[in-house]
Amino acid sequence: MKKLLISLMITFVFIDMGIWQFHHEAAAQQKPIPPYAKWGTFAMKKTQERYPHAKIIDYLHIGRVTGPRSSTEKFKLWLKDDKKEFGVFVDIEFNPATSQVIRTTFKETTR
Repeated sequence: MKKLLISLMITFVFIDMGIWQFHHEAAAQQKPIPPYAKWGTFAMKKTQERYPHAKIIDYLHIGRVTGPRSSTEKFKLWLKDDKKEFGVFVDIEFNPATSQVIRTTFKETTR
């Protein structure tokens, strides 16, 4: 009985250590949400509205351009429909103080 009790205790310690290690490894792998994430979601939503029959298959954040009165987040999305694959550059100009969108532009590309 004593051996069984010791065996169970050792098993629980190893299980507990495994759970602890898994929890900390998972927490260490979480990355912070980038500041452009909400604009990337907006770009994908507006692109899907503009190209409802195409599937977005890739996404690239190009960068932010900051001006005196507005900022512009720049993205390139790669789409595929029944006939072709193509890229779309999406620029979202917004007021950085209010996050109000001023203009969204789309430019298709074959590259």
